[in-house]
Amino acid sequence: MTGRFIAVEGADGTGKSTQARLLAERMGALFTREPGGTPLGERIRDLVLDPSGEPPVDRAEALLMAAARAQHVAEVVEPALSAGRDVVSDRYVASSVAYQGHGRGLGAEAVMAVNRFATNGLQPDLVVLITVDARVAVRRLGEDLDRIERAGDAFQIAVVAAYSEMAAQDPDRWLVVDGNGTVAEVAARVAAAVEGRL
Repeated sequence: MTGRFIAVEGADGTGKSTQARLLAERMGALFTREPGGTPLGERIRDLVLDPSGEPPVDRAEALLMAAARAQHVAEVVEPALSAGRDVVSDRYVASSVAYQGHGRGLGAEAVMAVNRFATNGLQPDLVVLITVDARVAVRRLGEDLDRIERAGDAFQIAVVAAYSEMAAQDPDRWLVVDGNGTVAEVAARVAAAVEGRL
């Protein structure tokens, strides 16, 4: 029996990383994150997100994210699922579609094609999208921003719109959860939504 694979998605400042970790704890699942989750992936994460380093061009950014994901799936996600372990990942392919496909304007289909190759077609059983009001997201982010978080309002608006569109197109796989409120309030909403679907 294979494990269940859940990706937790959301724009910057939605609290999705916290909620992904809490969901994994509640389910007794393996928690992991993207970009990252492996030693190579964490090095790629630093390359892509460090605001003081040399910025990759948009296509390089998309390819680096896909490379980190390929390593993550091969080393972490697939082995855990094959062993019957549930996996909760903070971000997955939808992040690349939203951020690089829409935010960077590279095109959703081009980014999807690269990521289908990177993941060997592995899709999550469930995608949990955490949404918050824009003002809440800005307040939560604070001032210590990584390179992508500094991309500007138009970029973030495109990312949020892309997530909404993906959720609307695949309601059987996607759950949209209101991320406004306390950590505990949102965690309860996420747990109820996931339990209701699984």
